[in-house]
Amino acid sequence: MSEKITLVGGGLAGGLLGVYLARRGYKVKIFERRSDMRSGNYEGGRSINLALSTRGIRALEKVGLDKEILSIAIPMTGRMIHDVEGRLAYQPYGKDGQAIHSVSRGGLNIRLLQLADQYENIELFFDHRCVHADPDTGLTRYINANGDEIEDTADVVIGTDGAFSAVRDSMMRYPRFNYSQTYENHGYKELEITPGDSGEFRINKNCLHIWPRKSFMMIALPNPGGNFTCTLFMPFVGQPGFENLQTPQEILELFEKEFPDALPMMPGLSEDFFGNPTGALATIRCYPWVKGKTALLGDSAHAVVPFYGQGMNCSFEDCIILDELIDTCEGDWIKILDEYQKSRKPNADAIADLAVQNFVEMRDLVGTDAFLHRKHIEHDLTELYPDLFHSQYELVTFSTNPYSYAKVQGSKNDNLLDHIIEHKLESRITEKTFMENLIKEKLA
Repeated sequence: MSEKITLVGGGLAGGLLGVYLARRGYKVKIFERRSDMRSGNYEGGRSINLALSTRGIRALEKVGLDKEILSIAIPMTGRMIHDVEGRLAYQPYGKDGQAIHSVSRGGLNIRLLQLADQYENIELFFDHRCVHADPDTGLTRYINANGDEIEDTADVVIGTDGAFSAVRDSMMRYPRFNYSQTYENHGYKELEITPGDSGEFRINKNCLHIWPRKSFMMIALPNPGGNFTCTLFMPFVGQPGFENLQTPQEILELFEKEFPDALPMMPGLSEDFFGNPTGALATIRCYPWVKGKTALLGDSAHAVVPFYGQGMNCSFEDCIILDELIDTCEGDWIKILDEYQKSRKPNADAIADLAVQNFVEMRDLVGTDAFLHRKHIEHDLTELYPDLFHSQYELVTFSTNPYSYAKVQGSKNDNLLDHIIEHKLESRITEKTFMENLIKEKLA
């Protein structure tokens, strides 16, 4: 392949896409704003853990990294709900031990960069901040660590530079580019549950732990070192709210009241709370993703809130679809990019909607009796009628069905569950012929 392809952004999506393209023989340049993470200069402030699921695993499998990454990931087979009294309730994610996997964002990114660096036809440039992109000509301009201006021209430019994309900013200057940025009223703060005295996990390592408290919540994901990365999601304004928590005593009182079982495991709570930034949560949508020789991929095209654990998985699936279209469109990049955006835009919109919906579920509903009853019915249907009924979570997390399909099926599932509960049909779930006919009718 003689085409030169420039990727603006060397994060997770850029690293993986670079490998996909290099394997096909393209000459690839990756320009990254940050320093080389492999030198130990990993820039924190964003989620340390990510949930790797079926779509992301499939993407890593194509470059031979799946087994290696899974060997250092921690499987989580369900949610562990913590109420204010410290009582626990386990909710399995799927059937037969299906699991999502807690992985280190930095560790995975470093491994992708290491793999990319093994290809002679990939050049990596760090400390290069993109300041301009001309979508029609393929020209990009950067400022390097010395303050020098660097220019590059490529046959194809793909912006993999995240939610606050410089490539997208350049595309926004042209007419008929649609863009929206919607912030949640909630922010987030990263905290930590430390290991036990012998380095052991203090709570079940094979669960995603949730402390749902209606208007706010805390979650915890396991790390290989025996600790958990906790994320407190809370309104910026309100009671409680980040703006009203100003002293260590106020933090302590909040945790004594709302998270009493977690507090003894968080000796660095005050230091973490006041030392770590308060992050904002935004959904970013835009279209078209393609102009001239330039396209957007991953968060630059479709940043989502983290509540379905699909941000990375969705971006990795972008890479798969783009890679497959190179074959389908016989290397014609005008066709490749056009088909890519047509295929992925409806699915990106769907997972953005589902992620916001899942926030409400995690925060408000997971601890309620009505929700638990509903989940029990859903689990029974999944177990008894595996060929007919698939939960929305299963379709999103444990399949490669399009997100748009999962969204539609989820609505149909809700209608079925509503019907069963309204007509008190729980006792008839094991009646095979009756229930099969009902499922077919409601999911048609």
